Amino acid sequence: MTILRFRIYWEDDDQTYRDIEIQGSQTFLDFHQCITKAFEFDGKHPASFYESNERWHRGRELNSEVLVNKKDAPALSMVKTPVSALISLPDQKFVYVYDPAKKWTFLVELIGVSKEETYRRVYPFVLRKEGIAPAQYGIKGVAVDKIMEIEEKYDLGAEEMAEGFGNEGEGGAEEATETFTEDTGGEF
Repeated sequence: MTILRFRIYWEDDDQTYRDIEIQGSQTFLDFHQCITKAFEFDGKHPASFYESNERWHRGRELNSEVLVNKKDAPALSMVKTPVSALISLPDQKFVYVYDPAKKWTFLVELIGVSKEETYRRVYPFVLRKEGIAPAQYGIKGVAVDKIMEIEEKYDLGAEEMAEGFGNEGEGGAEEATETFTEDTGGEF
Protein backbone atom coordinates (compact mmCIF):
# COMPACT_ATOMS: atom_id res chain seq x y z
CA MET A 1 0.00 0.00 0.00
CA THR A 2 1.35 3.44 -0.89
CA ILE A 3 1.70 5.90 1.99
CA LEU A 4 1.77 9.60 1.10
CA ARG A 5 3.29 12.11 3.52
CA PHE A 6 2.05 15.69 3.31
CA ARG A 7 3.08 18.85 5.12
CA ILE A 8 0.17 21.23 5.75
CA TYR A 9 1.23 24.84 6.44
CA TRP A 10 -1.09 27.49 7.81
CA GLU A 11 -0.97 30.24 5.16
CA ASP A 12 -0.55 33.06 7.72
CA ASP A 13 2.42 31.41 9.51
CA ASP A 14 4.68 28.93 7.73
CA GLN A 15 6.19 27.95 11.10
CA THR A 16 2.83 26.38 12.01
CA TYR A 17 2.39 23.09 10.19
CA ARG A 18 1.33 19.49 10.53
CA ASP A 19 2.82 16.42 8.81
CA ILE A 20 0.19 13.85 7.93
CA GLU A 21 0.57 10.38 6.44
CA ILE A 22 -2.34 8.95 4.48
CA GLN A 23 -2.86 5.85 2.37
CA GLY A 24 -3.13 6.61 -1.33
CA SER A 25 -6.46 4.76 -1.49
CA GLN A 26 -8.05 6.92 1.23
CA THR A 27 -10.24 9.80 0.09
CA PHE A 28 -9.82 13.53 0.29
CA LEU A 29 -12.68 13.48 2.82
CA ASP A 30 -10.49 11.35 5.13
CA PHE A 31 -7.66 13.82 4.55
CA HIS A 32 -9.94 16.81 5.28
CA GLN A 33 -11.14 15.27 8.55
CA CYS A 34 -7.58 14.55 9.66
CA ILE A 35 -6.48 18.14 8.90
CA THR A 36 -9.37 19.63 10.91
CA LYS A 37 -8.49 17.45 13.91
CA ALA A 38 -4.76 18.18 13.60
CA PHE A 39 -5.42 21.95 13.66
CA GLU A 40 -8.09 21.57 16.39
CA PHE A 41 -11.02 22.78 14.28
CA ASP A 42 -14.52 21.48 14.91
CA GLY A 43 -15.10 20.04 11.41
CA LYS A 44 -18.61 21.52 11.17
CA HIS A 45 -17.96 23.65 8.06
CA PRO A 46 -17.49 22.82 4.39
CA ALA A 47 -14.02 22.71 2.89
CA SER A 48 -12.27 22.52 -0.46
CA PHE A 49 -8.98 21.26 -1.82
CA TYR A 50 -7.62 22.88 -4.95
CA GLU A 51 -4.96 21.35 -7.15
CA SER A 52 -2.07 23.78 -7.21
CA ASN A 53 1.17 24.64 -9.00
CA GLU A 54 4.53 25.88 -7.65
CA ARG A 55 3.11 29.38 -7.06
CA TRP A 56 0.09 28.14 -5.15
CA HIS A 57 -2.42 29.13 -7.86
CA ARG A 58 -5.69 27.29 -7.44
CA GLY A 59 -6.76 24.77 -10.07
CA ARG A 60 -9.47 22.12 -10.08
CA GLU A 61 -11.57 22.03 -6.88
CA LEU A 62 -12.57 19.11 -4.66
CA ASN A 63 -15.42 20.06 -2.35
CA SER A 64 -16.78 18.39 0.79
CA GLU A 65 -20.38 19.19 -0.16
CA VAL A 66 -20.24 17.57 -3.62
CA LEU A 67 -21.34 13.95 -3.22
CA VAL A 68 -20.72 12.48 -6.70
CA ASN A 69 -18.21 13.10 -9.47
CA LYS A 70 -19.98 14.22 -12.65
CA LYS A 71 -18.47 14.92 -16.02
CA ASP A 72 -17.75 18.65 -16.54
CA ALA A 73 -18.86 19.46 -12.97
CA PRO A 74 -17.30 22.58 -11.40
CA ALA A 75 -15.93 20.54 -8.47
CA LEU A 76 -15.02 16.94 -7.70
CA SER A 77 -16.30 15.07 -4.66
CA MET A 78 -14.00 14.61 -1.66
CA VAL A 79 -16.09 11.57 -0.74
CA LYS A 80 -15.44 9.74 -4.02
CA THR A 81 -11.89 10.85 -4.93
CA PRO A 82 -8.89 8.91 -3.59
CA VAL A 83 -5.84 11.05 -2.74
CA SER A 84 -3.56 9.09 -5.09
CA ALA A 85 -5.83 9.90 -8.07
CA LEU A 86 -4.57 13.51 -8.11
CA ILE A 87 -0.88 12.88 -7.42
CA SER A 88 0.98 13.53 -10.65
CA LEU A 89 4.20 15.18 -9.43
CA PRO A 90 6.73 14.13 -6.76
CA ASP A 91 6.12 17.44 -4.96
CA GLN A 92 2.39 17.75 -5.69
CA LYS A 93 0.72 20.78 -4.07
CA PHE A 94 -2.82 21.59 -3.00
CA VAL A 95 -4.48 24.58 -1.40
CA TYR A 96 -6.91 23.61 1.35
CA VAL A 97 -9.63 26.09 2.41
CA TYR A 98 -11.74 25.38 5.48
CA ASP A 99 -14.93 27.29 6.27
CA PRO A 100 -15.51 29.49 3.20
CA ALA A 101 -16.93 32.29 5.40
CA LYS A 102 -13.69 32.58 7.45
CA LYS A 103 -11.40 31.33 4.65
CA TRP A 104 -8.91 29.39 6.76
CA THR A 105 -6.28 28.65 4.12
CA PHE A 106 -3.57 25.99 4.28
CA LEU A 107 -0.85 25.07 1.81
CA VAL A 108 -0.51 21.31 1.34
CA GLU A 109 2.67 19.82 -0.11
CA LEU A 110 3.61 16.21 -0.78
CA ILE A 111 6.94 15.65 1.00
CA GLY A 112 7.34 11.87 0.82
CA VAL A 113 6.07 8.60 -0.61
CA SER A 114 6.58 5.21 0.99
CA LYS A 115 5.64 1.71 -0.11
CA GLU A 116 5.46 0.35 3.44
CA GLU A 117 2.92 1.00 6.15
CA THR A 118 4.02 1.36 9.75
CA TYR A 119 2.77 -1.64 11.73
CA ARG A 120 -0.39 -0.94 13.78
CA ARG A 121 -0.65 2.70 12.67
CA VAL A 122 -4.16 3.89 11.81
CA TYR A 123 -4.19 6.13 8.73
CA PRO A 124 -4.52 9.01 8.19
CA PHE A 125 -1.95 9.69 10.89
CA VAL A 126 -0.62 13.00 12.26
CA LEU A 127 3.12 12.44 12.33
CA ARG A 128 4.31 15.84 13.50
CA LYS A 129 2.87 19.08 14.91
CA GLU A 130 4.83 22.33 14.86
CA GLY A 131 3.55 25.69 16.08
CA ILE A 132 0.32 26.64 17.78
CA ALA A 133 -2.79 25.99 15.74
CA PRO A 134 -4.89 29.07 14.98
CA ALA A 135 -7.97 29.56 17.15
CA GLN A 136 -11.04 28.80 15.07
CA TYR A 137 -13.34 30.92 17.23
CA GLY A 138 -11.44 33.80 18.83
CA ILE A 139 -8.76 33.28 21.45
CA LYS A 140 -7.64 29.87 22.63
CA GLY A 141 -7.66 29.33 26.37
CA VAL A 142 -4.85 27.73 28.29
CA ALA A 143 -5.66 24.14 29.22
CA VAL A 144 -5.51 23.17 32.89
CA ASP A 145 -2.93 20.47 32.18
CA LYS A 146 -0.66 23.11 30.59
CA ILE A 147 -0.93 25.27 33.74
CA MET A 148 -0.01 22.25 35.85
CA GLU A 149 2.95 21.58 33.54
CA ILE A 150 4.18 25.16 34.04
CA GLU A 151 3.72 24.93 37.82
CA GLU A 152 5.71 21.71 37.91
CA LYS A 153 8.42 23.06 35.64
CA TYR A 154 9.03 26.12 37.79
CA ASP A 155 8.05 24.35 41.04
CA LEU A 156 5.34 26.88 41.83
CA GLY A 157 3.41 25.60 44.81
CA ALA A 158 0.35 27.06 46.49
CA GLU A 159 2.49 29.03 48.96
CA GLU A 160 4.49 30.75 46.21
CA MET A 161 1.37 31.52 44.19
CA ALA A 162 -0.39 33.04 47.25
CA GLU A 163 2.54 35.25 48.22
CA GLY A 164 2.24 37.43 45.14
CA PHE A 165 5.15 39.45 43.83
CA GLY A 166 7.35 39.58 46.94
CA ASN A 167 8.72 42.36 49.15
CA GLU A 168 10.53 44.52 46.63
CA GLY A 169 9.44 48.15 46.63
CA GLU A 170 7.26 47.92 49.73
CA GLY A 171 6.90 51.27 51.44
CA GLY A 172 8.13 52.89 48.25
CA ALA A 173 5.36 55.47 47.89
CA GLU A 174 6.10 57.20 51.22
CA GLU A 175 9.87 57.11 50.63
CA ALA A 176 9.46 58.57 47.14
CA THR A 177 7.31 61.45 48.46
CA GLU A 178 9.85 62.29 51.16
CA THR A 179 12.71 62.27 48.64
CA PHE A 180 10.74 64.39 46.18
CA THR A 181 9.86 67.07 48.76
CA GLU A 182 13.49 67.28 49.96
CA ASP A 183 14.84 67.68 46.42
CA THR A 184 12.34 70.28 45.26
CA GLY A 185 11.97 72.28 48.42
CA GLY A 186 8.51 70.91 49.15
CA GLU A 187 6.85 72.08 45.93
CA PHE A 188 4.85 69.75 43.73
